[in-house]
Amino acid sequence: MLAQRTLKSLTKAVGVGLHGGQRVELTLRPAAPDTGIVFRRVDLPEPVDIPVTAESVTDTRLASTISNGGVKVNTIEHVMSACSGLGLDNLYIDITAEEVPILDGSSASFVYLLQSAGIALQNKPKRFIRVKKPVEVREGEGRNLKWARLDPFHGYKLAFEIEFDHPAVNASGQRVEFDMGSGRYAREIARARTFGFTRDVEMMRSRGLGLGGGLDNAIVMDDVKVLNADGLRYSDEFVKHKILDAIGDLYIVGKPLLAAYSAFRSGHAMNNLLLRALLAQPDAYEIVSFEHEREAPLGFAQLAPAW
Repeated sequence: MLAQRTLKSLTKAVGVGLHGGQRVELTLRPAAPDTGIVFRRVDLPEPVDIPVTAESVTDTRLASTISNGGVKVNTIEHVMSACSGLGLDNLYIDITAEEVPILDGSSASFVYLLQSAGIALQNKPKRFIRVKKPVEVREGEGRNLKWARLDPFHGYKLAFEIEFDHPAVNASGQRVEFDMGSGRYAREIARARTFGFTRDVEMMRSRGLGLGGGLDNAIVMDDVKVLNADGLRYSDEFVKHKILDAIGDLYIVGKPLLAAYSAFRSGHAMNNLLLRALLAQPDAYEIVSFEHEREAPLGFAQLAPAW
């Protein structure tokens, strides 16, 4: 059968939160089959578990935030993207503050941490959410139009288009497609960093956001160029980071999708609305597993290669 996956051993990271700027420790631990991915706030007098589900998302301004009661964890999309890219189903993530560390601004550090701990197969079938009919959410019109969509597909592929009127973004391309069955997530997507503009920094910091951001964990642009001395990691890094975010946002549903995702100018909020729209239509999806690996989409039975 195509089996669920967890870690062989625990692994740790220390960093700062992108928006809050606070020091935070992260411990990623194995979990039993059917646990899902669960964040645990261990800095509180009594640790609080926050299971990752579409309904647990309570804020999508600049990042995806999940909550349980009044307890929250911010900016979970990059580590969730790494978990999706490596096919991890069950994991405890202990955290000592309310924001996941930004590390280098991509998912690459999380991929490295998870692969260093080792991937273990478990004696339970891996369960997927198979999309059976199109589901779409839209917002605005004309120049303000945004949309995101899921279509039936035997596998998992993503297509994303951004629209930033900036010389550096125009030169790098504003659309990308990626097939998760290729096994190339770590090489082609994971290293794409978050990005921002100097003109937005003061506004963000006046609102208590972006306090941990800098050239070591983000692509920073002025009005005409990229300011990072080492330039871009991919020729199309901007739109690839939006794919990275979308992979993380969509994995918040709790199981890997079998679907074709496409989006135009989408973000954390619209990705979560898309998941909720899917779950609100019971005839639009089904939960499936594969008794024989050969029945699974191409590439899904293999463990993702190391770097």
